[in-house]
Amino acid sequence: MEALERGRPARLVWGGRDARVPSRKAKQMAGKFVTFEGGEGTGKSTQAALLANRLSGIGIGVLLTREPGGSPGAEIIRHVLLSGAAKRLGPNAEALLFAAARADHLETVINPALRSEQWVICDRFLDSTRVYQGIVGNVGLPFIRGLEKLTVGNSKPDLTFVLDLPAEIGLARARARRGDEAADRFENEDLAYHQALNAAFRAIAEEEKQRCMLIDASQPQEHIAAEIWQAVCKRLNPEAASLTLEEIAR
Repeated sequence: MEALERGRPARLVWGGRDARVPSRKAKQMAGKFVTFEGGEGTGKSTQAALLANRLSGIGIGVLLTREPGGSPGAEIIRHVLLSGAAKRLGPNAEALLFAAARADHLETVINPALRSEQWVICDRFLDSTRVYQGIVGNVGLPFIRGLEKLTVGNSKPDLTFVLDLPAEIGLARARARRGDEAADRFENEDLAYHQALNAAFRAIAEEEKQRCMLIDASQPQEHIAAEIWQAVCKRLNPEAASLTLEEIAR
């Protein structure tokens, strides 16, 4: 998903603008942390941007970001990870690099935004490390949980959407999206690897139902966006669950 231009609704970390002045109803929905997770090609980036734009459109301050990356230091580490340069070091080293990137991202971008009562919408966060390195990479969840304690602490998402799509469909979408560009470090893995990723994400969504919501990503884009919006209203602001978009904005 391309960064939105200055003047568009949502503010992105790697190219954005200041949040809008919130409306009365928007103030009731301020300061939430929402993450999007799932395998390759599931549409996480698209849905994260749609949600950010919808919230911004009703006057809620929004910061749209991503992992790995999202801050200057973390973007450097992102390049190292996705280029495959760190693969030869093994999954333990990759997990440490993801943790370093996340620590910088949280300290310089995410936590300041939450303290200023903005919403933070993040394309991937801690669940991706749990799945890619911890479960499929066989690093082991005790090690991953230790890194989370050091880097994330209490900065856990309020709500996580796990987009689920058969791996072969997701990989086909990813190939179409990148065109002539080379596959990144993780897209380049085989089908069995991506099937294992999807199973691990589904397991997390099942185990943590209070925080996570599993979404069928094979639905039309607009249906997925509507399901996500309804869940955001119901779970994070029950008073707004029965309101229309126009009513919330008043």
